[in-house]
Amino acid sequence: KTIEFTGALHATVVKQVRLKNPSSKTLMYNAILAGRDADDFSLPKGNTFTIAPKRQTSINVEFTSRFLHPAEAVLLLISKCVGGIDGATLTFSLKSEVKHIEP
Repeated sequence: KTIEFTGALHATVVKQVRLKNPSSKTLMYNAILAGRDADDFSLPKGNTFTIAPKRQTSINVEFTSRFLHPAEAVLLLISKCVGGIDGATLTFSLKSEVKHIEP
């Protein structure tokens, strides 16, 4: 899945990624930002999060544009074993586009 960040040059755009846990066990994930422009993306609430059984959670991904060229990175969500259960590893493509420049 691709998450697109569109905004003005030097603006910060926030997108939410909603994750569901359909199992009866708690899932824990480590988030990693990788790629050419990974430094332009951030996870303001930290890189580790937990999803309670039969619940969902949202994580915020922030992007601040520094250049006019499109930025690209990958968000990897790698599960940690909790109580003998592993979640699936999830990947999201992060792409940006600067739509306008404010003086």
